[in-house]
Amino acid sequence: MESSNANAGALRKNAIGMWSIVFFVLATNGPLTGLVGAVPTAIQMGNGIGIPGTFLVVGLAYLLFAVGFVAMGRHIRNAGAFYAYVSTGLGRPLGTASAFLAIVAYAGMQVACYGLIGFFSAESLSHVGLPVPWWAVSIVIAVVVQLFGTRNVAFNGRFLGLLMLAEMAVIVVFDAAVVYHGGGPSGYSVASFKPSNVFVPGFGAALVFVGAAFMGFETTAIYAEEARDPARTLPRATYLALLIIMGFFAVSSWLLVVAVGPDDIVAGVTQDAGGIWFALATKLVGPGLADAMNILLITSLFAVLLSFHNSLSRYLYAMGREGILWHRFARTHAVHQTPHVASTCQTLFSVVLLAVFGALHVDPMTQVLPIGSAPATIGIVAVQLLTSLAVIRFFRREHHGTNLWQRLLAPLASAIALAGGLTVIVTNMPLLTGGDSVFNEAIPLGMLGVGVIGLLTAWWFKFARPELYRNLSRILHEV
Repeated sequence: MESSNANAGALRKNAIGMWSIVFFVLATNGPLTGLVGAVPTAIQMGNGIGIPGTFLVVGLAYLLFAVGFVAMGRHIRNAGAFYAYVSTGLGRPLGTASAFLAIVAYAGMQVACYGLIGFFSAESLSHVGLPVPWWAVSIVIAVVVQLFGTRNVAFNGRFLGLLMLAEMAVIVVFDAAVVYHGGGPSGYSVASFKPSNVFVPGFGAALVFVGAAFMGFETTAIYAEEARDPARTLPRATYLALLIIMGFFAVSSWLLVVAVGPDDIVAGVTQDAGGIWFALATKLVGPGLADAMNILLITSLFAVLLSFHNSLSRYLYAMGREGILWHRFARTHAVHQTPHVASTCQTLFSVVLLAVFGALHVDPMTQVLPIGSAPATIGIVAVQLLTSLAVIRFFRREHHGTNLWQRLLAPLASAIALAGGLTVIVTNMPLLTGGDSVFNEAIPLGMLGVGVIGLLTAWWFKFARPELYRNLSRILHEV
């Protein structure tokens, strides 16, 4: 495998500011997608009315994580994000394992989102007399994502910003309507935030959906090479994005519970998980809001796909530049300076996979969604755990002007929280797969296998290509 460190294409410098990066993060989280698609399912399969409190718990854990993440980020500029952090702090083998886990996780979430957008788009088209298979719609959307993904990153940031503002606006209207009508049957019940309703047996299953809502905030580090004034922009973007995600999801999911009533919400989502938001929007505001939510749900999913596409392209770009994966992944577009080869390859993979799903008549909601999202959450939480440990090890060698909170206490607390969360997710797999399923063991073991392959790959380079191995993760460090 040929290294292209010397002649790798460069990403566009000083291309995007703080708000563009925040919009990339929010696009990855998909506020409307998470609330309309994931929250009802999380209430049904997870800890019921405790979902709003779960968003606060996970958000606080990630704010702790961000303390060390941001502090270490001041010394590393690499599109590989977690890969660069873990490689620097814990060594190249674990760094390579984290990169493999992140790539598979992003690919898994992308596949899950293609299933969602294909399903909802096909449903909308069928209502106007155009019956089209979900997978065919997804293939067309994959081509459009490819066109956007190879454009100037600043263009993508502006486009995603418009989509985010639109979808957040309709949720704000919904929230305001709940408040205007005086809450729900029980008024403004705060039962959703009581620990006795949050930490119940379904908490582990809830973490998969809630954790997915925060997935992608490391996008701030992925765009480090393209950001303006990264030393100031990236920390601000990271904290701002986390606070917006935590507050937005916690408040809006709580108002959903309030609108239906704590005693009735589980039965309500069980009866109509996909339509409960639209029914309430029609009741509280009118059919116009429900129609707007329906349209923006599809654009929200498109934004999620575009953001994951951009993130995965840059991971592949970083791995190609390092020489770990195909060196042509490090080629950038002559005009837009985007990793267009990595972008094209992942699009081809998605198109082929979607065509296979179509040939095998795979269901997008009951099969594609859980098979993609569960391993993605496991993979990302595992990588975040490794990153917290990497921060501690990195600052142990040299403090770099950090205080005890930044270099030890906050990252240690986040590592403990992430380890606990990962354990709970893995042990609650039956709640996600529907009971006794082969996927209960196959998904966690599969992600473990991906990490082992990453370790073995790095060790192979250590003995077979020692010069390349010595240069791993050193590109663009600013220690």
